Amino acid sequence: MKYEVLNKGAFAMLSLKLSQGDRIKAESGAMVSMSPSLDLKGTTEGGIMKGLGRLLSGESFFFQEVNASMGDGELVLAPRSLGDVQAIELDGSQTLLVQKDGFLAATDGIEISTKMQNLSKGIFSGEGFFIVEISGRGTVFLSSFGAIHEVKLAPGEEIVIDNGHLVAWPKTMQYSIEKSSKGWVSSLKSGEMLVCRFKGEGVILVQSRNPGSFGNWLRRYIPTTSS
Repeated sequence: MKYEVLNKGAFAMLSLKLSQGDRIKAESGAMVSMSPSLDLKGTTEGGIMKGLGRLLSGESFFFQEVNASMGDGELVLAPRSLGDVQAIELDGSQTLLVQKDGFLAATDGIEISTKMQNLSKGIFSGEGFFIVEISGRGTVFLSSFGAIHEVKLAPGEEIVIDNGHLVAWPKTMQYSIEKSSKGWVSSLKSGEMLVCRFKGEGVILVQSRNPGSFGNWLRRYIPTTSS
């Protein structure tokens, strides 16, 4: 199966060239267009409990499943938000933790599940108590709000990242939630409040825009009615 990210940047789409017998699962509602030789259906994949777990993590209850059952064809997918798309190859030995809304699509052999965070991370990370866990062997396609940038950490190296800019990180990486400044008042004034401290080795994917900050900026320009 061949793929290409179209219009890389703010308005990316994903084009997949499927051979007969290929199967793709994607976020519900992601399909833009497909060849008549492809078959589309909705599925929970894993049953109701796994579907509920994905729902709690901020993803859709259902997947789209596209099969090239009648021959070769092209499938075009697009994420819900304005941003980029990036392919990640998994060899079966690693697991990715992904922020809510980060999953777009995956090839056969990739498993999408949820991981429950501990109390402090669930409250303060900005991702909630459940985050998406992706494992298996194949290709997973992630989407972002804005452009995607790779942050590579050597063994023992640390970095502090605003949680609203996180896209994905390896499950093996250590991370903790902390104040952005030494004191709570200073953290509040900085506009960052809480951040994530990561310790390498590994590659963290970050997005160039923060959905929460963008929402706050947008609200300033939405007219309000007075009673």
